[in-house]
Amino acid sequence: MAAPRELIPEHELVSESDVKKLVKEYNIPLEKFPKIVASDVQVQKLGAKPGQLVRIKRRDPTGNYVYYRYVVQG
Repeated sequence: MAAPRELIPEHELVSESDVKKLVKEYNIPLEKFPKIVASDVQVQKLGAKPGQLVRIKRRDPTGNYVYYRYVVQG
């Protein structure tokens, strides 16, 4: 049974130019971002490959939040 759409946060690929900005802003190498496996259903829907960065937008009653995940093989 699939999860209701409102329970799945929005996922999107981060552009190469935005990746460079984020690496500079957070002052960490791309590989040090939290991980997400390439076999994740949402990652597969995006067509994301290992080495790319995914932006996850979550909304709840306390606010809107953005998370980043580095795609790894798995």
